[in-house]
Amino acid sequence: MFKLLKDFNVTDKRVLVRCDFNVPVDKKGNILDDYRIVQSLPTIKYLIEQKAKIILMSHLDPESTGVVENKYNLNKIAQKLSEYLDISIIKINDCIGSEAESQSNNLEAGKILLLENLRFHKEETDGDLEFAKKLSYLGDIYVNDAFSVCHRDHASITGLPKLLDSCVGLLLEKEVNNLNKVLNNPEKPMTTIVGGKKVETKVKFIDRISEVSDFVIVSGLIQKEIIEKKINFKHPEKIIGPTDNLDAPDIDQKTAEIFREKILKSKTVLWNGPFGKFEDEKYSAGTLAIAYAIIESNAFSVIGGGETVEFLEKQGIIQKFSHVSTGGGAMLSYLSGEVLPGLNVLEHVEN
Repeated sequence: MFKLLKDFNVTDKRVLVRCDFNVPVDKKGNILDDYRIVQSLPTIKYLIEQKAKIILMSHLDPESTGVVENKYNLNKIAQKLSEYLDISIIKINDCIGSEAESQSNNLEAGKILLLENLRFHKEETDGDLEFAKKLSYLGDIYVNDAFSVCHRDHASITGLPKLLDSCVGLLLEKEVNNLNKVLNNPEKPMTTIVGGKKVETKVKFIDRISEVSDFVIVSGLIQKEIIEKKINFKHPEKIIGPTDNLDAPDIDQKTAEIFREKILKSKTVLWNGPFGKFEDEKYSAGTLAIAYAIIESNAFSVIGGGETVEFLEKQGIIQKFSHVSTGGGAMLSYLSGEVLPGLNVLEHVEN
């Protein structure tokens, strides 16, 4: 089992926190959706209250790893954190090196230092242990609070726990607890909803989740791929999708009613991926109908996937769901029964 943040005395300690501030930005680097930043705040606020010296690190996905691109620096992240926390943030232009070490060594209790984008260094995604070592000089305790990258074998995820006393942050703890509730002890009946396309990335997930779900609702595009690629599932009788017009840009009324009926009977709902061309408002009715059926059901609901989260944020209804995961790929991997390198190392490393 993991060590938890609250198991540690962090007062006056340099606490190196791996966050996920990988948020959508426009061409000028302006933040379009700050959901992941907001979700990181409880851990940061706790560390401020405990008078820790807080060093935050994250990536913001550049076009090419290892290349410094102005659009992907974390300056706007620093501004947003400062607004939410109402304190000034010290932001530096690299994540390793003499300035980073000097700033972390001189940081006062309760203050925050934000390092520059980890992926400006190719060694981060290479899982380079020497790079992890340079990061480790900046902290006394390592906290992983970035569930959404726990399926990656990156230096800041799997390297640092081998070098520092390590634990999971409040967000990562919440993510794992809620996903375990769905996997291991869901209140029945349970419905899983799988939207989007690219069925090959979801076969393992659909197979695993159909063991605990009573129904698995899939989008037209996924249904089409299942038929065309002759994909066999362990529980085909549980899989429900549109019966015709599989290429339609939205769910038709008849199909929407079938989906709604199943959802309303559910006590647990898991949803990953919107339906149809939801990004075009005139084709968003089906995805919206699914969202409102889940809300009306009063089921314990777990939602994940970047597009789904963005859609619900835009509609102003995201707070009506029980748990909205910050992880898309990581959530699917975890629920498929895969070992996530970032969690595995925290469970097995000897601190």
